[in-house]
This record gives sequence, C-alpha cells and structure tokens, in this order.
Amino acid sequence: MRDRPTLAVVGATGAVGTVLLRILSQRADVWGEIRLIASPRSAGRKLAVRGAETEVLALSEEALDGVDIALFDVPDDIAARWVPIAAAKGAVVIDNSAVFRLQDDVPLVVPEVNPHAVRLRPRGIVANPNCTTLSMIVALGALHAEFGLRELVVSSYQAVSGAGRDGVETLRRQLSLVAGTELGTNPGDVRRAVGDDTGPFPEPVALNVVPWAGTLAEDGWSSEEMKVRDESRKILGLPSLPVAVTCVRVPVVTTHSLTLHARFQDEVTVEHAREILATAPGVVLVDNPAAGEFPTPADAVGTDPTWVGRVRRALDDPTALELFVCGDNLRKGAALNAAQLAELVAAERG
Repeated sequence: MRDRPTLAVVGATGAVGTVLLRILSQRADVWGEIRLIASPRSAGRKLAVRGAETEVLALSEEALDGVDIALFDVPDDIAARWVPIAAAKGAVVIDNSAVFRLQDDVPLVVPEVNPHAVRLRPRGIVANPNCTTLSMIVALGALHAEFGLRELVVSSYQAVSGAGRDGVETLRRQLSLVAGTELGTNPGDVRRAVGDDTGPFPEPVALNVVPWAGTLAEDGWSSEEMKVRDESRKILGLPSLPVAVTCVRVPVVTTHSLTLHARFQDEVTVEHAREILATAPGVVLVDNPAAGEFPTPADAVGTDPTWVGRVRRALDDPTALELFVCGDNLRKGAALNAAQLAELVAAERG
C-alpha cells in the first residue's frame, strides 16, 4: 500500500455515499486519490470531494484497478458480485451491505467497540454493521466493557431514510397529503388519503408508526430485528446473548432512536453508568429529565455521536438499566463508521 492510499467510494451517488463524501471532506486527509464509482447511469456526473470536482466512473473491473481501500455502499446483489472482485484485485473492502456481515471469515467492526477485529480479514473484507445496530452499539459496548452484558431487549424507532431515498420521498409525499387536514382522527382516514402510495413501507408512515422494518424472517420476526440480534452478538463477542428486538418505523427523516433494557452480570448503579457514558468515545450523555433534557432525533441528526439519556435502573431488577439512545443513521449508522474503518486500515501502512 502506498504512503497515501487510493480510496474508492463505490455507490458514491447514493444517500449514504453523499454523506460519506461530506465526511471525507471533514476528517483528516490521509488519502491520495479518492475515486468515485457508481452505476453506469451515474457515470460522468461530477461531485465535490475535498473542494475538487471529481468525475464519477461506472463500476467495472478497470475502475477498481490500483485501489487500496474500497468503501462499498450498494444493494446486496451488487455487493455480492463486486466486493469479491475488488478484494481479488488487492483492495481491502469496507462493505455496508448485509451480504458478508455474519460470515465467520469477515469481521464486523465498530472502531469504538472492537477495533482489533479489523486486522482479522482473511478475505480482505471488513463488514460495516446495520444502521440500527450502529445507532446503539457504541453506548452499549461501553457499558458491556464495564458491567458484562447478559441480556438485551430493544425497541427501535427508525427514520424513513433507513429505507433509502424512496423512504424519504414517500414520507414527504404523504405529509403533503395530510398537512393542514384533520386526517388521523378517524379510523382508516390516513390510509384512504394515501391510497396505494406507501412506497417501501407496508402502511402509511405519515401521522403513523409502523411496527415493521425489513422483510419477513422466521417465526414472525423481521429481517431488521434479526440483524440487530445477530450483529450485536458478533460485535460484542457474545454468541449466545439473549436478545429480543421490535423494530418500528416512525415519521422522522433521519436518525434512529432506540429504547434499551440491558441486564448485566452484577448490580449496577445509575451514577456509575452515567460516568461511563459521559466519558465513552463517540457518546454524548444528555440526561436531565427534570429540566426537559434528553436526546431526540432533532438533536442528534447531522452529528456523529450516539446520544444517550433517560438512564434509569430497572424497577424490579438491580442488575438492569433502561436507556434511550439516538444516532444519525446516515452518519455513524453508515458513512462515518465506514470512514473510520477505512482510516484504521490506512493506518496499518505505518
């Protein structure tokens, strides 16, 4: 690898790719060439990276020549085909799809939690976790390191941008239909107003919450719920951790929120938990309900940390804590974590 490695951003014109380019312009400049790659229909576009206009290349084997590190944010079927090709050409691939996350020979890495795992990549691939997992795992990992996690119950309140640009556009269209009306006061009126225009969601998301994200998995669970369970186990190194998850879509554009019921090995105190969270890298503690201070998506959107508040000990269990967390699902939930992983790999050259 050269002193200043060549970085490729594959999927540069997508929702996460757009955020990633902004993040690359905000962080330390460790890169030589930054190459932008996308689908053939986006080839020829020019995007700004670090103040310079860069032309987007169509994804091809030639476009991957000479790449040291490749950040992939593409649909699963594209990742399944092209990530191994990029790795075979000598690039270390940071992949944001679900294809490789749970494969034993591919590390699933969060720099604040298990940075050592990035070096254990026999296939030249490092997986980036799902945005819902990433919205909570930095805070949860800090508590686990101190107390030892033994059980986790999660409810997520997921922004529509987790379903891509189609999700955001769907919410905006639906809001335009219901704004200034009395819809939402009678059974079915929002559904009738929206009609079949539910986009990627099974029900209207405007003036509503939808207790479903992902696709149907076994026994009534959703794929999104299974990702949170399985990815948390792998990142924390707890393969048998009991985890129960319910994922809910809410009418928020960007930033996922989650409630956590976390049980630990021994008795915990709120004071100690707050001390840990207040000093944990990548975490902001906002926890004074008496003053109306707790995190919301409106606070966390556009920021890098996980925001944590409502820290309480469980009413009937001195070993358990209740938390509310928020994290921008396009920044730490996707693009930022990928950029951090790429920087860890780039640092190996020294």
